[in-house]
Amino acid sequence: MTGATRAPARPQFKDLFAPKLLTVLREGYTLHHLQQDALAGLTVAVVAIPLSMAIAIASGASPAAGLTTAIIGGFLISALGGSRFQIGGPAGAFIVLVAKTIETYGYDGFLVATIMAGLLLLGLGYMRLGSLIRYIPHSVLVAFTAGIAVIIMASQMRDVFGLSIAREPAAFVPKVEALWAARASFNPAALGVAVTTLCAILALQFWNPRFPGLLVAVAAVSVAAFALHLPVETIGARFGALPSAPPMPHLPALSFQKIMDVAPAAFAMALLGGIESLLSAAVADGMTGRRHRSNCELVAQGYANIASALFGGLCATGTIARTATNVRAHAHGPVSGMLHAVFVLLFMLVAGPLVAYVPLAALAAVLVIVSWNMIEKDEIRAIFRRDLAEAGIFLATVGLTVFRDVAEAIAVGVTLGSLLFMHRMAGVVEDAMHTRLVDDDVPDVIGGPDTAHEFDARGIAVLSLRGPLFFGAAGQVSSVLDRIGEKPRGFVLDLSRVPFVDETAAHALIAFFGKAQKRGVRVAVAGVQRPVLRTLLQNGLDRRMVTMAPDAEAARKRLSITVDKALAQDA
Repeated sequence: MTGATRAPARPQFKDLFAPKLLTVLREGYTLHHLQQDALAGLTVAVVAIPLSMAIAIASGASPAAGLTTAIIGGFLISALGGSRFQIGGPAGAFIVLVAKTIETYGYDGFLVATIMAGLLLLGLGYMRLGSLIRYIPHSVLVAFTAGIAVIIMASQMRDVFGLSIAREPAAFVPKVEALWAARASFNPAALGVAVTTLCAILALQFWNPRFPGLLVAVAAVSVAAFALHLPVETIGARFGALPSAPPMPHLPALSFQKIMDVAPAAFAMALLGGIESLLSAAVADGMTGRRHRSNCELVAQGYANIASALFGGLCATGTIARTATNVRAHAHGPVSGMLHAVFVLLFMLVAGPLVAYVPLAALAAVLVIVSWNMIEKDEIRAIFRRDLAEAGIFLATVGLTVFRDVAEAIAVGVTLGSLLFMHRMAGVVEDAMHTRLVDDDVPDVIGGPDTAHEFDARGIAVLSLRGPLFFGAAGQVSSVLDRIGEKPRGFVLDLSRVPFVDETAAHALIAFFGKAQKRGVRVAVAGVQRPVLRTLLQNGLDRRMVTMAPDAEAARKRLSITVDKALAQDA
């Protein structure tokens, strides 16, 4: 036995993708745990039933599709996922994307896109790319969620005001135009039902946040509307009777052209599903102190989406509100999510015919509350107080989400966030070098003065860099000799506080060494870290070009000796 510490063994593939359900069962699953999970599953199902139907209707699908998603997708996400407490089902964030896809390609095209999204999620998970989704800037996620909330709220105005619209567009501006054009068909009874439902939900939540206010309010208002014979449109009037069981699985019609047409929608669904599910799992981790496995979670989302589409359901993902409800209901593990799906199925089998009497205005009120709660008001205020650049990214992402396209909003938001990050990293180098990386255009002056660098008696200058060196800051390093002219005899480049160098920066540094060598300027590199040295060598660094030293002082001493010898020879 030696004193050396053994490196921890890398986890095997099967362990990385083992569902949390297996972990919970291996720990020992008792009858008490089952009772906890059954109660939590029932609590979540009570919340999920009206939400699933409301989201499906807002997406342009039937309420049965929403319940099917909660049953099939919800069961598989809990059974196969990498989170103990994740609850899956249809999510409000998908409403805009789903509605637009159905409007453009029909329901069959949407199902093809959902299957493709499931396959993409499987690929992301099995390639262990789940952690990359975490790099999406926070301001982009807050803005995207707020933009989706605005669109959801706008999509509910038709049912809130009882307007008669033959075909409601999915896009925001045409939707608002269609709503305004139909203002003459305003139904006061529908508005009364919506406002009553809204007030009942808020009152019940204020009285007892754990009380199933959504379901109770919708059920009570539905009974009142039926008893009073109110002239409001119901689920049965628009969609017919709810089926008493989920449909049998079937494969939608496939063609190469259809696959190519829906590919952008599939990519957007996969990205959005991955973001939403991992955010939800992270919320559960924060509430419980547990830790989810992101790649296993993406794999579960992939299988759930494929299965949901085969049964005619919607996109399935982890849902933050229902997951938080599951945690607050003291769930023990994934069995609660599986039981939640079973309870939704029992509801469809037993109470399916009664759903036809639910007023659409009541479900619209549910989604108005959901969309309002989606807007993270405190986070938005913090973004505007903290940083104007972040606020600009927020506004751009919100605007594109509402007025253009979900996928485009995420792409632009991530790009702007990346540019802002690069600008800030370049600022780290600027601070260390006391000079700007991006200067105004000026005439070329070789040998001009540069007061930013001081030289010792032997003409040796020290340039100290700090932070990751990437392409945004690399140009300054390669041009520094041009800026200071012929004055230095030696140059110490202190890289001790540079943890990372990308290929562009590596080439810039090597070009720096080459220029110095041609001009007879000796260069010493101080404190270079091993990963940085490896990158420099891989990109063509010749060790004979520079002198290596452990720190800046040692590098200065070695250069002083070399410079003294050169001066003696010249004399």
